[in-house]
Amino acid sequence: MEILAFGVQTDERPVLETAFDGLRPVRCLDVFMNRDTAPIAAGHEIVSVSVNAELGAETLRVLAAGGTRMIAQRATGFNNIDLAVAEELGLTVARVSYYSPYAVAEFAWTLAMAVNRRVVRAATRTRDFDFRLDGLMGRDLRGRTAGVLGTGKIGEAFTRIAHGFGMRLLGWDIAENPACRDLGMEYREDLPGLLAEADLVSLHVPLLPQTEHLLDRDGLAAMKDDAVLVNTSRGGLIDTEALVGELKAGRFTGVGLDVYEAEAGLFYLDKSLDVVADDTLARLMTFGNVLVTSHQAYYTREAVSQIVEATVRNVEDYLAGRSGENFLVPAFRRTG
Repeated sequence: MEILAFGVQTDERPVLETAFDGLRPVRCLDVFMNRDTAPIAAGHEIVSVSVNAELGAETLRVLAAGGTRMIAQRATGFNNIDLAVAEELGLTVARVSYYSPYAVAEFAWTLAMAVNRRVVRAATRTRDFDFRLDGLMGRDLRGRTAGVLGTGKIGEAFTRIAHGFGMRLLGWDIAENPACRDLGMEYREDLPGLLAEADLVSLHVPLLPQTEHLLDRDGLAAMKDDAVLVNTSRGGLIDTEALVGELKAGRFTGVGLDVYEAEAGLFYLDKSLDVVADDTLARLMTFGNVLVTSHQAYYTREAVSQIVEATVRNVEDYLAGRSGENFLVPAFRRTG
């Protein structure tokens, strides 16, 4: 029986097909998993889904009723999955707990540098043969303060680059990373205090109930008026409506967002001919100091290859009746 893979990008398709060769055939679909598309999986024991899959209770029940027994998510975060319902239905759920942290960290810096040095505005001008420098002045980063929220593998990689720029390092996390400490990072328990000191704030924490809207109206207000804010983790970490309010007040040198809290149903799709129904996102796009990309920070050859390899191992473990380290809901005994 073939594996059905949802939300497969064009560049990802040959990597998936090659990786699963010899294990089970895989059929790749460009549609994303949600309540409306779940019936497509009927008759498929194993499905693989992308980071933007919507795996709430209703979707999971449709999958289970159709015979699906294993969900292999090609992503690290799992805030999109109702794990309690999955376990209740006897669905095995696995994720990818690790892939190249450099992919995301380097892209976070790409966004930071782009908004700081007004790269998008400059590129748009020069395409029109407008070579003025008005409004393009950036700032040196050397000697300024980087605030890193979340200092796991990705946060550490981001910190190493900040250290290379010669920046002062502030960190916030539930546990300190000795490698970041060795680079000179000062950890702060007081998040508003860190935000008030940082010239650049980058988010690298998972989206959990306790981190949702980590940067709410008060948190954003605590930041410097000329700070740079970057989010390559999860959109729900920032209260977007509050962010729009701060931007309308003329605050922040630049904001780089690779994620958005209402991105499901938008990101990875061509909506260029559609009416934009999301007023918050539409308003966000109007600010010249904001750069929004479509959840692509992870999208390098190295990271995608590692994600696919981990997904194959997860399926192998499931077929063998093992519960590997990536399993969020343990492998249930297979009936066939």
